[in-house]
Amino acid sequence: MSTTQDPAVSVCFVVTIDGIELGSFNSCEGLGCEVVLETREEGGNNGHVWQLPTRLKYPNVKLSRPLTKETQKVAQWFASMTTGFARKTAHIEARTGDDVMVARWGLLEVVPVRWTGPTFNPESPKVAIETIEIAHHGYMMEPGA
Repeated sequence: MSTTQDPAVSVCFVVTIDGIELGSFNSCEGLGCEVVLETREEGGNNGHVWQLPTRLKYPNVKLSRPLTKETQKVAQWFASMTTGFARKTAHIEARTGDDVMVARWGLLEVVPVRWTGPTFNPESPKVAIETIEIAHHGYMMEPGA
C-alpha cells in the first residue's frame, strides 16, 4: 500500500519577523506579484498596442487566525511602530498538520499595515478571529525552499 502525501489538506502559516515568531495563522492571502504594463500606441500601426512592462507590484499579505496568546506578539510589533520605524524581513512558512514545511517565502522590507480584532456578538457565537495585513517590497530567494 502506498502512502500519498497531500500537504494541501491541512496547512498553517508560521510567520517570523526578523527572528521573532508571531505564531501560526490559518489563512494567508495576497502572496503574489503583478507586472505593471504601460501601453503605447504607435502612429500608423493599427495592428496592436505596445504593452511595455514597467515595474513589479506586490499586494499586501493578509493572515488570519483565532485569537491566541501569540496575539500579544502581534500587538507588540504594531506598538513598536510608534517609537521608530524600521523595515524588517519576514518569513512565511506553509506547514502541514505534522509540522512539515511545504513552502517558504521571504518578504523584503515588511511594514505592518493593519490589525483587525474579533467581533464579539452574543447573538452569533463564533470563534474570535484576528487578521493582520502587511506590506512588502518583494520576495527574496529562499535556499532550500
